[in-house]
Amino acid sequence: MADPAAISPSDLRNIGLFGALSDDVLVFLAGMLTVVSPGAGETIFREGDEASEMFVVLAGEMEVLKKSRAAVDARVAVLGPGDWFGEMSIVDIQPRSATVRGLAPGRLIRITAADLDALYRHDVRSYAIIVLNLARELSRRLRVADGILADLIANVVESYIAKKPSAG
Repeated sequence: MADPAAISPSDLRNIGLFGALSDDVLVFLAGMLTVVSPGAGETIFREGDEASEMFVVLAGEMEVLKKSRAAVDARVAVLGPGDWFGEMSIVDIQPRSATVRGLAPGRLIRITAADLDALYRHDVRSYAIIVLNLARELSRRLRVADGILADLIANVVESYIAKKPSAG
């Protein structure tokens, strides 16, 4: 049976974050990156935690929770194989913006800021490709959030207009 902690280049090849990387760079990354295996219900990290690492889902499902002003955890996403999370702590060096918890037993690749620095020193072109892939996903998520916000605002305005008493 294969070592569940081992990562192969083929594990990485099918993940968008590593898209367009050469086979030799995938071999380099597979030898450097580590795997964690959280259980169902296990918290990967909490909103507000300090960190400089991200994760890629190889197996399982993770839920992303954001605390509302009323201190209620609201599910904002469910992530599965091929998805990644936690990249904001590497990009902007700020505390975690959400909590991530396993919904099912998982297998995650941990990528630290030091891992990305090692890739930069090994092959700057591949580092740039990963940063571009991160930027593309962040842009996609922002577009989705903008759409959700626009719909929410439109619904609130429509609700307000529908309840407004007519003049005279």
